[in-house]
This record gives sequence, structure tokens and C-alpha cells, in this order.
Amino acid sequence: MTVGIDAKQPLWFYDFVSPFTYLLLEQHDKWPGFDFVFTPVVLNDLYDHWGQRPAYSVPAKRTFMYRHALFRAEQLGIPYKMPPAHPFDSMKPLLLATAANGDIHFVREIFRFIWREGRDPSSDAAFAELCDRVGMPDGPELIRNAAVKAQLQRNTADAIGLGVYGVPTFRLNDQLFWGEDALPMVLYCARTPNWLESKEVKRVSSLPSGVAEKPALE
Repeated sequence: MTVGIDAKQPLWFYDFVSPFTYLLLEQHDKWPGFDFVFTPVVLNDLYDHWGQRPAYSVPAKRTFMYRHALFRAEQLGIPYKMPPAHPFDSMKPLLLATAANGDIHFVREIFRFIWREGRDPSSDAAFAELCDRVGMPDGPELIRNAAVKAQLQRNTADAIGLGVYGVPTFRLNDQLFWGEDALPMVLYCARTPNWLESKEVKRVSSLPSGVAEKPALE
């Protein structure tokens, strides 16, 4: 039986494939002082639902994204080493974090294995090593459990229902904040929640589109 997301709690959505999610988690000491529920989701399923094209599928954008992530890591003083290939299949660590109901320490250890040590968690050998490191040597068996897979699917579906379209995403006070660079906005809105109720914020939040949608290709 799966457990639905409790939207009344502060939430943080992540997928281990995202370098910017790692960089944001490494700034946890700057986060607002709330107990965020760490919620794994499948990023590609979010993209599929909203009809988005992944950044890494556009050659020039892919190059910039990797350079920008490295630049941000160096700028922030965060240890950073990309895994040998990207994108990689993040399903195994996502299922492991789901099975463990992983807290910040558990999730951060996985992120650091991938993005600090530059490891590929999709290989059997590396994943077994990762499982040992986080104290779950039975991880390779656990992630085959249908209930664990169903829970990750439920997380992703519930996130889509809340409007989540990418990672990392904070959900705080019924509002979504996407991206590593959104942290200053999260902090500001945590201190000054009435800003979101200001006249200009409401205006820009409900602007109509000035361009007609293109018809779907047949």
C-alpha cells in the first residue's frame, strides 16, 4: 500500500540525476528552518507529463548546463565531480531512498557518492558499494520490491498533482520554488510570506498568454 504526499508539510523534491539538486542540498545550512520532507521523484516522468524536453537533449544547452553546474560548485566552494556519463539511470538510488524513507543524511550520502566522488550508481558493483555505505546491504533486493516501486510512482504522480515540473523543488506554504538559484526567494518568502499576496506578484502570476498555442502535430 502506498502513502500519499502530505501537502500540509514542507516538501523537498529531488532526483539524483540532477547536479543542481546536489548543489542545493550542500547548502542545507542556509535553508529555512523547517523540517522538509525529502521526497524522491522520477524527473523524466515529470518531463514527460508536462511535455518538456530535457536540457541534456539539446547539445549546446547540455554543454552550458554542465559548465554552469561546475561553475556554481567552484563559486560556492562545494566539492564536485561529475559521474563518468550523464544522464545516467538514477532509478536504483531513487528506489533505495524510497525504501529507506531517507532523511537528509541518507539522501545526502547518496548525492555525495554520485556528485562528490563522481560515481555511476546504475552499475551493479557501484550500487552494491553505495548500499553498504548507507547501511543497507540488502538494497539490491529491496529495490526489486513491487511496493517500493509503487511508492516512487505514487510520489511522482502526487508531485505532478501539486504542479511540480522539475527538481530541485521546494514546496512551502502551498507554493513551489524550483531550482538551485531559487534559494534566496525561498528564504525571502519564508520570512515575508505576504509578498506572494502583493498586487504585482498576483498580476504577473495570472498573466494571459499573448501567443496562441500551436496545434499538435499529427
